[in-house]
Amino acid sequence: MGEVLLLVGLQWGDEGKGKVIDALAERFEVVIRFQGGANAGHSVQIGEEKFVLHLVPTGILHPGALSIIGNGVVVDPAALLEEIAGLKERGVKVAENLALSDRAHVVMPHHKLLDKAKESARGSNRLGTTGRGIGPCYADKAARCGIRFAEMMEPDLFRARLDALLDIYNPVLEKVYGLEALDRDAIYNEYRGYAEELRPYVRDTVPLVQEALEDGRGILLEGAQGSLLDIEFGTYPFVTSSDVIAGASAGTGIPPTRIDRVMGLAKAYCSRVGAGPFPTEQDNAVGETIRSTIEEHGGREYGATTGRARRCGWLDGVALRHTARLTGAGSLAVSVLDVLSAFETVKVCTAYRLNGQMLRAFPANAQALARVEPVYEELEGWQCDISEATSWGDLPGAARRYLRFVESLAGAPVEFVSVGPERTQVIERGPDE
Repeated sequence: MGEVLLLVGLQWGDEGKGKVIDALAERFEVVIRFQGGANAGHSVQIGEEKFVLHLVPTGILHPGALSIIGNGVVVDPAALLEEIAGLKERGVKVAENLALSDRAHVVMPHHKLLDKAKESARGSNRLGTTGRGIGPCYADKAARCGIRFAEMMEPDLFRARLDALLDIYNPVLEKVYGLEALDRDAIYNEYRGYAEELRPYVRDTVPLVQEALEDGRGILLEGAQGSLLDIEFGTYPFVTSSDVIAGASAGTGIPPTRIDRVMGLAKAYCSRVGAGPFPTEQDNAVGETIRSTIEEHGGREYGATTGRARRCGWLDGVALRHTARLTGAGSLAVSVLDVLSAFETVKVCTAYRLNGQMLRAFPANAQALARVEPVYEELEGWQCDISEATSWGDLPGAARRYLRFVESLAGAPVEFVSVGPERTQVIERGPDE
């Protein structure tokens, strides 16, 4: 029997999910994206080629796997078609090995306009949205007025739903934000074109998933963003609009009891794109060293989707313990360990100090989190190149001690370690190591 494995990021996203999913995918017959939208950017380095996937599951790079865009994902059809075309141009098979749930919601033009208009209206209180319409699309889904691919594939039904939506939103765009009303006919014709281009991929994915479960095929669930951006448990309101932590079941149709285990993914340090509290941020030489070191190692601390520079800092053990517990992570994958080779000593936050009191729990109030003072434990660095390491034993003792310290904070063993950007630079720890 194949297992159902959920991989979820434990930080603010950008943990390297694309690389770890790619390393795991060859062991699974089905790979499913279950939440988020084109605001995700999962990167895989294969030799000289770099692939950045925004909507298509990373499993697409393994032609023997069925890649499914689940019902929990909100999909910009133009972005998806562009991504598919780009993959095909580079020789990647995209045919019957890709399925798009007919229950997935469609990102429409008014979603993108509202996303940008609302962000602009916030002024200095901006959230740092990507402006891709993700939040407004999820809002329409919750308000029960969204359009799914099931509706978009039916011309008359799509027209009726589109007219009903624009009856609501055109006055908002004009009277609240001073924008031009959207052209109903132009949008209808454009999106009907997308519907026909995507028709070969649109399917009722629930039977596909259920058959895979019944047949005992291995299923890998690919999360997007990170748990500290979760709409429920993240640094609200500086969060994404989907359930990063609990979305795997609702976004795929897999019963919660059928998920066999959870693997949590974390960087060896922390990074964040956009606004919001970041207790261990190092807006100084340390942060610059992290950014410059990862570039020297072939990576970039810039968002794969937005291109914005990532804020960098030491590992936050309080936040890691918070998300590892919430996700139920039974094991860890730790990425970019090689970047910390630049430091003589390495710091890890183990508690917060706020108003003279010591905190070991992650506060719900983002304003309070912005005021905490991190309490650090300092560990010995290893200051040597570990990019050629291929086993746990190849890592220097100080690096192994660092990873064991991370284990003690998260309450879960490290199973995988990434030591470089290449797809082959991943160490799988043996059971006796």
